[in-house]
Amino acid sequence: MAEKTLRNLFIDELKDIYDAEHQLVKALPVMAEHAHSDDLKKAFKNHLSQTKQHIKRVEEIFNQIDEKKEGRTCDGMKGIVHEGEQMMKNFSRSPALDAALIAAAQKVEHYEMASYGSLRTYAQMLEIDGVADKLQSTLNEEGEANSILTKLALNGINAEARA
Repeated sequence: MAEKTLRNLFIDELKDIYDAEHQLVKALPVMAEHAHSDDLKKAFKNHLSQTKQHIKRVEEIFNQIDEKKEGRTCDGMKGIVHEGEQMMKNFSRSPALDAALIAAAQKVEHYEMASYGSLRTYAQMLEIDGVADKLQSTLNEEGEANSILTKLALNGINAEARA
């Protein structure tokens, strides 16, 4: 068996995040539907649009490195999404639902930031032209989404959950 290289790891992780983003395209509309706060609904809908762009960027990277556009099941995201589904179920009639949705969404964002940060670093090390910049753009957007969620939590949603 051939030795695995950083390029193999890069491709494997790219397939992982590709699947993760596809899972989010399904999960975000459900989260938006369950949210009570209009601002939170809007944040989820905006992030859905961004997520679709993230998928396109990953597809561009697959094309650039001459790899087949395919995902491999992202068990990490699968677990995070499942936790979010459980939170929606457990808090469906609670004033804490929106706070629970924010917590679930922030777990998603942190997972994505870790993934995109690693991918960016691998792309830099592998000296793949322009790929690190694309990954950094996505990483920046994931960080901004996380910041928006934090602001929503701190600007009223968590306080409302105390009721």
